[in-house]
Amino acid sequence: MDKSRDQGTGSIQTDIEAVRPLPMAAGSRFANPNPLGFGAFATTLMTLSLSNMGFRGVSNQTLFIADLCLLAGFGLLISAQWEMVRGGTFGYTVLAAFGLYYAGYGVLLMPSMGITNAYGGQTTEFYNAFGFYLLVWSILNFFFFLASLATNIPNIIIYFTLELSYIFNCAAHFTIADGHTNMGTTLTKVSGAFGFVSALAGFYMLCHDLCQDSLPFTLPLCDTSSFFRRRRVQGKDM
Repeated sequence: MDKSRDQGTGSIQTDIEAVRPLPMAAGSRFANPNPLGFGAFATTLMTLSLSNMGFRGVSNQTLFIADLCLLAGFGLLISAQWEMVRGGTFGYTVLAAFGLYYAGYGVLLMPSMGITNAYGGQTTEFYNAFGFYLLVWSILNFFFFLASLATNIPNIIIYFTLELSYIFNCAAHFTIADGHTNMGTTLTKVSGAFGFVSALAGFYMLCHDLCQDSLPFTLPLCDTSSFFRRRRVQGKDM
């Protein structure tokens, strides 16, 4: 009887050990999700910026839905989830926000959605509504820019130039709504130029992260976190 119990217990223990997850090997780590995030962000922003600057006469951005909804939408969201696993609040928030932003922007461009037709075409109300859309995103990005001040120089450049791109693009839409088409076109080109610089900084961050894993050298980031460390006085945060 006792022997039967021992055998039964041993069988149960064997079953438990069979389904127990194996411990991670020493030295194993998660892959860095930032290269995918920076690559998706920079690639999508650069195509939009080239269009806004009027390169090769491309003004219809419908073709960019592929980048907006798939590369940026899915890519940034996937990167965001893994950044959350790593405990990066800033990275998770930014990647998730821009992933959803680009996916939403792609939806706005889809002809089948009929969003432009809902305004009767590119009317004054359409440009004013789009201006509000960009204005509110410039406010959100401003907080991203403030948080980036405690990271590094390329990151600061990304959000600073992106902020200017939002502001000029917003101004362009309001200007076109007021009937000043030529001025609006000029402001759109300026917006595209700042977006292009932001994309270049994003590609720099992509190159830095990839070099760390595969090449014997790294690109400098000029870390700025040391200038923003909170001081502790008698156990209290300053």
